[in-house]
Amino acid sequence: QVQLVESGGGLVQPGGSLRLSCAGSGSIFSLYIMGWYRQTPGKQRELVAAITSGGSTNYADSLKGRFTISRDNAKNTVYLQMNSLKPEDTAVYYCNAGGLQSSLRTGPYDYWGQGTQVTVSS
Repeated sequence: QVQLVESGGGLVQPGGSLRLSCAGSGSIFSLYIMGWYRQTPGKQRELVAAITSGGSTNYADSLKGRFTISRDNAKNTVYLQMNSLKPEDTAVYYCNAGGLQSSLRTGPYDYWGQGTQVTVSS
């Protein structure tokens, strides 16, 4: 049983930064790829970024340069550093993970966290 627990969301002013964390538990083979999706009301979840256990990454083109994904394999934890935040980054951010059969280019994957709210507002 894989569980993903997010933390780090909250309210931040435009131009500010936040770091999200997602701790995974369960089989490490099910955590080969870990990443983040986000969703706003009335819209589909969209990829933010994903990373393999080997460090390969995939980002949404529109977020490159502002968001950085990283992971600590020893802790089964993935991080999302978000800088220069804009009001349009306001969303629920979901941690997502998949096993060895997964590919960076074909998410989302099998396992989801409960989501954490990020609100960018003055």
